[in-house]
Amino acid sequence: MVTRVATVAFQGIEAVPVDVQVQIAPGLAKFLVVGLPDKAVKESSERVRAALVASGLGLPPKRITINLAPADLPKEGSHYDLPIALALMAAMGAIPQDALDRFLVLGELGLDGRLAHVDGVLPAAIAAASRDLGIICSTASGPEAAWANDEIDIVAADSLLALVNHLVGRQLQARPKPARQLIDASALPDLADVRGQTIARRALEVAAAGGHNLLFVGPPGAGKSMLAARLPSILPPLSPRELLDVSMIQSIAGELAGGALSDRRPFRAPHHSASMAALVGGGLKVRPGEATLAHNGVLFLDELPEFGPSVLDSLRQPLESGETVIARANARVTYPSRFQLIAAMNPCKCGLAGTPGHICKRGNACAADYQARVSGPFLDRIDIRIDVPAVSASDMIGAAGAAEPSSTVAKRVAAARERQRQRYEAAGVPEILTNAAAGATLIEKLVQPDIESQTLLLQAAERFNLSARAYHRVLKVARTLADLSGVDKVARPHIAEALSYRLNFGAA
Repeated sequence: MVTRVATVAFQGIEAVPVDVQVQIAPGLAKFLVVGLPDKAVKESSERVRAALVASGLGLPPKRITINLAPADLPKEGSHYDLPIALALMAAMGAIPQDALDRFLVLGELGLDGRLAHVDGVLPAAIAAASRDLGIICSTASGPEAAWANDEIDIVAADSLLALVNHLVGRQLQARPKPARQLIDASALPDLADVRGQTIARRALEVAAAGGHNLLFVGPPGAGKSMLAARLPSILPPLSPRELLDVSMIQSIAGELAGGALSDRRPFRAPHHSASMAALVGGGLKVRPGEATLAHNGVLFLDELPEFGPSVLDSLRQPLESGETVIARANARVTYPSRFQLIAAMNPCKCGLAGTPGHICKRGNACAADYQARVSGPFLDRIDIRIDVPAVSASDMIGAAGAAEPSSTVAKRVAAARERQRQRYEAAGVPEILTNAAAGATLIEKLVQPDIESQTLLLQAAERFNLSARAYHRVLKVARTLADLSGVDKVARPHIAEALSYRLNFGAA
């Protein structure tokens, strides 16, 4: 007789159905796990054996075969412990098989039979709901699973023994409630802390309103990192659809603290020593990288030229397509990676090129060599570049609190984004929420510059050799500027301002 329990394997953020099959047959005592298990799955035999003993149930001295079907799909992780243990108990008659037929199961077992939290519970619960199944997991995973569906049957227990008591009807477990992480916007760093930098603040607002990529260039201490750190305080909260996407990624990566979800946009700031696998994902188990963890949020790269050239160029695909495709000999995984890139860099190695009164011993070669570390194709994907000069003494000693706070700027950003949402919904593409995410054909249709604007664009394209990508990104920024102004028609001043943000690029 073969008993079965449903569980999942993870490919990216997708939960693929896996059937745990258990057979107890006469023969030499052996515990065998087949179906392409990794080391963590193979070691489950010892954890399951000890957990059953701790629960008062020993394994029979027979040949026990565990098959994880489909057999050609690699199985990774410790979440197979619990489905294997329950399938074994059903095979031994300790619990009825029909009590498990309507559940998807995942969880890690301790040697004392306690259940531990595992990654990926949210996508697993969503997959269970789509198959009209309930989910069995640990108590620590319950609040995360509860977000999948209000109607889904969730059994969350502290131990294997408590779970068995629930399944046989002796002691029922209460359904867990969704956990929410509340972050007060007023607790975030505020733009009012920034003295001076009027142009940089304006560029940050434009970037936030349209989801545009932004590069700050300036000497050390000018406030580049300070400005970037305050971007989350002016961004609107995640929409329900965006929240689900972000939370599924965080669940796979094990970054949902206590299963609590937050509607604040991700802000990732990896160190410049990060490897390509850390930035775009990869590794032995093809884990999501910083680009994916910043999906629907912000990826901040400070000291941009200090990143490896190949590491930066690996971001070119997700910047263009909004997804990261990781291909390996035994796997091909696609992660969503539509993030807003904010970068900061010094103008040269010493950081003072262009500063009044400073003369570099190497001359212009210092700045040229330093900036050449960032490739032209990468820079071409950045919509706005702003030079951030050193803060003057008059700005530093000015009245505190004179600068506009984040709450005021956030209202303008939210109004501009709402205009964009309504526009793209009316155009039949509700999945697009910002101008930066619009395609070339769509943005041309929606902008339709007048004769004066077309003339200005043509002159700029011919004089500065704008690429086709640069041309369309200018249109997107101009469309955002019009949205911030509250007007439907993109006019020459919007095009002119968008070009001023673009023509600082050496690779425009």
